[in-house]
Amino acid sequence: MTVLPSGRSTDTMETLEIAASTVQEATDIAAAELGVDPGQLDVTVLEESKGLFGKGSVKIKAEVKSDGKKTKAAAKPAAKPKAEKPAKTAKPAKAETVATAAVETAAPDAEAVATESDAEKVCGILKDLLAESGLNVIVETTEIKGKYVSLSISGRDASYLVGRRGEVLNALQYLMNVVISRQIENHVRVVLDGDNFRDRRQEVLEKLAIDIAGEVKKRGEEAVLDALPAFERRVIHQALQDFEGVVTYSEGEEPDRRVVIAPAEAAEN
Repeated sequence: MTVLPSGRSTDTMETLEIAASTVQEATDIAAAELGVDPGQLDVTVLEESKGLFGKGSVKIKAEVKSDGKKTKAAAKPAAKPKAEKPAKTAKPAKAETVATAAVETAAPDAEAVATESDAEKVCGILKDLLAESGLNVIVETTEIKGKYVSLSISGRDASYLVGRRGEVLNALQYLMNVVISRQIENHVRVVLDGDNFRDRRQEVLEKLAIDIAGEVKKRGEEAVLDALPAFERRVIHQALQDFEGVVTYSEGEEPDRRVVIAPAEAAEN
């Protein structure tokens, strides 16, 4: 816990900034410091973060309400309240965990098969789109697998179409899939790569998954990763398929769906 005097400090110290594990803990500490009941405070959450293993922190600004009066108990600082343990989120049953991972690692739909003609159309749509941008790039078809057509973007300006952590590339891929869903009838999907970003990103994700899985196994605590698109979540699931002592599943709704890496024993209970 940290007590941070605000820029609006007065002789009576009616305003404080407090950093603690939870809003309630910070509020209780502020009330004790200011000598009022918690209900007599106006509380504003300035910062709130959640750590990888669920250990978060908050920073609040607490100000005594205009009609708030100091309590007599304030003459003696109150004991530091114990931090409340965050409620444990119920884990999905093992069958559900396996099913969720299976959905995200499943092979492309066998009934939907892209053809050479489909690949030419998809490649042409992207070329036409990028020609309007004025960027110096080359678009090529690299693979046709099931319903997926993989396209590669290279050239002097390819990095502009990748962006930080692939945000631009992912957005362009999403746009392309919306467009081709209206122009090609057999459920063809496109996978875009630029400057070999996907290969480099896969290596980073696989290493991240293994490092975090090791910590999960060591600590006996689950870890929740940042939100990832579906194809990157599949990389995490596949990287840890044979990692002993942990299981993976996904939770949340798009676009904030996240991979959870949990101890295998905990998932079974």
